[in-house]
Order: sequence, then C-alpha cells, then structure tokens
Amino acid sequence: MVKERIILGIDPGTNVMGYGILKVVNNKPSLMSMGVLELQKYTDHYLKLKKIFETVVRLVDNYHPDELAIEAPFFGKNVQSMLKLGRAQGVAMAAALSRDLPVFEYAPLKIKMAITGNGRASKEQVAGFLSRYLKIDTEPKYLDATDGVAAALCHYFQNHNLNKENTVKSWKEFMNKNPGRIKK
Repeated sequence: MVKERIILGIDPGTNVMGYGILKVVNNKPSLMSMGVLELQKYTDHYLKLKKIFETVVRLVDNYHPDELAIEAPFFGKNVQSMLKLGRAQGVAMAAALSRDLPVFEYAPLKIKMAITGNGRASKEQVAGFLSRYLKIDTEPKYLDATDGVAAALCHYFQNHNLNKENTVKSWKEFMNKNPGRIKK
C-alpha cells in the first residue's frame, strides 16, 4: 500500500513569505513546489496580512496538504518587527486552520539543526543541503523559499519514523519481537 502525504512549509514574513510543498510517498520526500510571496510593494500592513491569508488558502486549496509546518518567530531586539512577524505567522496559521489543516510550529534553530545538523547554519547552507537532498536544480529567487521547504522537511524528519506498529514497551517485548538481533 502506498503511503502518501503532503506537507506545506512556510517561512512567514511581512516583506517576503517563503513557502515549500513536499510530497512524501513511501517515506521518500520530493519537492512539489516552492516560491515566495513578495509583499514589499504594499505599504499597508493590513493589506499585507490579507495577501498572506489569501496566498496560504490558495496553496492549501491547490495542493491539498495534510499538514502545515511553520517557522516560529525568533526573539529579536526590535519589538515592532517581532510584532509584525508574529501577525504574519498568525494569519498564515489562521488560513491553514480555516481549511482544517493541522499546524506544527518549529523554532528557526530547530529547523536548521534538523536540516544541516547546525542550529546556527546560514540560509545559504540550508539551501545548499536542500539542493542536494531534494535535487533542486535551480536556485530560488529568495532564500525565503528554501526556508519554507526547510520547515516542511524538518517536520518530515521529526515525524516520519513514528511508526506506532514497531514500538515496544519493554526489553522483553523487544527480545520477543527481534530474536535474530539477540546475541547469546
């Protein structure tokens, strides 16, 4: 039986929002789409939020993802920037929730650690890994797109080994299920 799921990853932003869509078939992820929503041209913050909402709803309606993985805002010194970023993230989450899509939030450090093994990796290092791992031929216009893909891939890495059928509750149960792995 073929197991398939689609993960939408979002890197929220009020100037550029990056997104990536992964299709996972039999535990093998591949890139379906990635891109950016450019918001710099809008001066009205509320219009930017509306565009974010509409874009996320459109992505959900077009690709029918099973889950949304979104980068959580990080703590910075500029309170106004953090507030705007938090609003952008909240609107993206609300758009997904309006379509009954479960939302999973990951800190930037966690995403970078899951992708590169280094929580302080640069956007370029994350993009480089994704280019090799997912065989992405073209460089994205903005690194925000690969950050969206990274959020989706981080979610995949965090959850793809959760096969409940193979879990055991004790060493005795493990030994009973795996007699060939026991050395006497």
